[in-house]
Amino acid sequence: MSAQTGQNTLEFAKHLDEQDPLAHFRQDFYISPDTIYLDGNSLGLLSKRSEQAVHDLLHSWKTLGIDGWTEGEHPWFYLPEKLGEQMAPLLGAEAEEVIVTGSTTANLHQLIATFYKPKGTRTKIVTDEITFPTDIYALQSQLHLKGYEPNEHLIKVKSRDGHTLNEEDIIAAMTEEVAIVILSGVQYRSGQALDMEKLTKEAHKRGILIGFDLCHSVGSIPHHLSQWNVDFAFWCTYKHLNGGPGAVGALYVNKRHFGTLPGLAGWFSSDKSKQFDMEHELTAAPHAGAFQMGTPHILSIAPLLGSLSIFNEAGMEKIRGKSLKLTQYMMDLMSQELSEYGFTIRNPIDDTRGGHLFIEHPEAARICRALKEEKIIPDFRSPNGIRLAPVALYNSFGDVWRTIQKLKIIMKEETYKKFENKRGVVA
Repeated sequence: MSAQTGQNTLEFAKHLDEQDPLAHFRQDFYISPDTIYLDGNSLGLLSKRSEQAVHDLLHSWKTLGIDGWTEGEHPWFYLPEKLGEQMAPLLGAEAEEVIVTGSTTANLHQLIATFYKPKGTRTKIVTDEITFPTDIYALQSQLHLKGYEPNEHLIKVKSRDGHTLNEEDIIAAMTEEVAIVILSGVQYRSGQALDMEKLTKEAHKRGILIGFDLCHSVGSIPHHLSQWNVDFAFWCTYKHLNGGPGAVGALYVNKRHFGTLPGLAGWFSSDKSKQFDMEHELTAAPHAGAFQMGTPHILSIAPLLGSLSIFNEAGMEKIRGKSLKLTQYMMDLMSQELSEYGFTIRNPIDDTRGGHLFIEHPEAARICRALKEEKIIPDFRSPNGIRLAPVALYNSFGDVWRTIQKLKIIMKEETYKKFENKRGVVA
């Protein structure tokens, strides 16, 4: 699809919306009147199903008290496994390989504590220089705990352009000194989607374990983690999965690693049939549940009951298909309408992009403020980046068309100049 002559009209956008098989899911979400929300790659919108799920679990607490752990429609004790089963199709995983637990950072700590086993010359961890900072902080601290100096043992693959990674550079870093590789499935800034299957094969050829941060890919692109033979993965659920602010995260462990004791054990690492025996010798769960630590946060896990039902109805292939069309349409309109205003598209322009676009402009912070004044919600990334995420489940082609028209007016009339070119506390 391309916005050629005659396609840069609201009528054409409406025509695309009329052909959209996912259009009816928009009514499942709370969308503020006259607002175009394009920040679902940071925090997804609330769905009516998620709202109802929270009410349902509050009601179970209200009416059942402590019996809510084992009774009611959604017994709390089994929720992490139940939601893992519902989430597994989005990851191309078996139900027992996915558990909803912890947070992105806590789960990365757990997985590195479990699978990073330096031995002999294999002491190094490979990541990259443009990954999200929390991954770097966690890896540095895990190296310190093992007595290694991060400056020497944390290898950060360099980006050739400051925005994307060359997969051959990653493979070249997989030397005999490397024990484990941690990469993002989709880069948080540029939206580049890595070939996780290829990188996994190359790591395994060299006897290296590999894991992926899927925070910006889960819910936006299909995955086949078990088919690809990925060792482990971790992700948040409040972006494309619409789990709500601070929603409980999740992790994946390939079943060939079942039986590996968790590096950071806790009560909920237990086999559920043994957990209340209160023994001081851990009998770990025989599946991904072994990598839980503490009691699940029931009221923060609740929204996923609703949001995952939407994903499983819509299907990831259809979501991905619409996402690619939305972002392509936005890029096409940018090239037609904004070419004279100094914007640079930094995300991949082919289908190796994820669910958001990343554009740069020297006045990016000001432009984001001007967009918000027009009730268009973007995401600023320092120093001069704007992320725009037209989300397949609740954004329309009409949203994309209106956004570009508003942005053109902002640039033409220079209304952004009334704002300071400075980010807020939260970008």
